[in-house]
Amino acid sequence: MKKIVKRIIIGVLIFFICTIVALVIYYKSSLNPVGKEHQNITFTIETGESTKKILANLKENKLIKNNLTASIYVKLNKVTNLQAGTYTLNDDLSLKEILTKFQKGDVLKDEITMTFVEGKRLTYFAEVIANNTDYTKEEVLKVASDKTFLESLINKYWFVTNDILNSKIYYPLEGYLFPDTYSFKKDASIEDILTTLVASLGKKLEPYKTEIAASKFSVHEILTLASIVELEGANSNDRAGVAGVFYNRINAGWTLGSDVTTYYAEQKGFDEELTMNAYNSCNAYNTRGTCFTGLPVGPICSSGLESLKATIEPESGNYYYFVADKNKKTYFMSTSAEFQQKINELKRDNLWYTY
Repeated sequence: MKKIVKRIIIGVLIFFICTIVALVIYYKSSLNPVGKEHQNITFTIETGESTKKILANLKENKLIKNNLTASIYVKLNKVTNLQAGTYTLNDDLSLKEILTKFQKGDVLKDEITMTFVEGKRLTYFAEVIANNTDYTKEEVLKVASDKTFLESLINKYWFVTNDILNSKIYYPLEGYLFPDTYSFKKDASIEDILTTLVASLGKKLEPYKTEIAASKFSVHEILTLASIVELEGANSNDRAGVAGVFYNRINAGWTLGSDVTTYYAEQKGFDEELTMNAYNSCNAYNTRGTCFTGLPVGPICSSGLESLKATIEPESGNYYYFVADKNKKTYFMSTSAEFQQKINELKRDNLWYTY
């Protein structure tokens, strides 16, 4: 009896080992090139497309053997930053070689790739476009403020409203250009480029459309607050809390008291100094002044996805103040006295952050 049990156990172990070996061999084999015919295929990654969708499209185009094992490879090797654009691929490329091309942004030569980062003003977007095309910064800004073009966007997209036409707004599309990496044809017009960035924002907002509709705040107001959260949130983990503080202040009828809005109102960089006159000015953007409470007239930068989500789904709490130290740690307080005490502690401990 013991011999039989022993044989069964050995048999199970052998079967288990053989299965593991077979799976490993299959996994490695599935990452190899599909063929060796050197057949070129034009493959496009759309802006904002998920890795899952990219792998499914590779399988559909017969450029990889198995998108499940490809997905496992991506996760095990922490493959990120697959850049949008149109690529020339062929069937003698391994999965690793294909993904490397995507990460390098090795797109077709008749395309240009532009990367925009979050937390930047529209003037920065105009500079990036000018640096990668034959257009000037001034030409981009002119189109971005053209009423006919703006009205076409309002008619086309649910989240672009007449709010952007407010005469007190510096740049109508401020906050409406989503920061990401994009590929464009070399002959793309300024209108095409700007429309693509606006459309990308729409794709990011679409999953939250129901929540936005149920909110007492308009899309324009949410984008406005998200832009402040983008600049005030020291790190991604704190942004929902920062948004919660601002909502509490709005509901209480207070001013937001946000320095970053004053910098925008004065069109100054964070490396420049502001005067008390600037902080106290009656400007439609300046929330440090006492001329109005609540939100400024419009966004002050383009927000990343984390700030948008934090603003749509804020943390609830009884906090009305926050401050971040120079190590990007954020502290939340309920009263003005607690706020001032924390500031004094940070200054005492040499942790006070200055722009």
